[in-house]
Amino acid sequence: MSYPQDPYGQQPPPYGQQPSGPYQQQPYGYPQPGYPYGSGINPASQDTGMAVGALVCSIVGLFLCGGTLSIVGIVLGHIARAKAKRGEAGGEGMALAALIIGYLAIALIIIGVGVFLAFGFATDWRFR
Repeated sequence: MSYPQDPYGQQPPPYGQQPSGPYQQQPYGYPQPGYPYGSGINPASQDTGMAVGALVCSIVGLFLCGGTLSIVGIVLGHIARAKAKRGEAGGEGMALAALIIGYLAIALIIIGVGVFLAFGFATDWRFR
């Protein structure tokens, strides 16, 4: 039985034989090649930039910009959460927090506009 040729010129070991070289299993507790020992870096959770950006946009949009940045935070939060669920990136918790804060900011703006309109109609738009 022949194995398909590896693009790097190496073949995997036959079934039942201990692997050696690049196919060798790392013992438990040792880092994977390319990551220093004890760094705690998990390649799957390294890419959290979109989740951080969503959280920052949602928080800034809560206090400034009339909620415009909250909409951006909501969109980025949905994208970041979907990527985290697929395992392409980390930061699912930050993305969820960005969504909650973003939707809260939008709700507060809608309530504020509603209160303003209610007072306007009640006082016939004479705010004295």
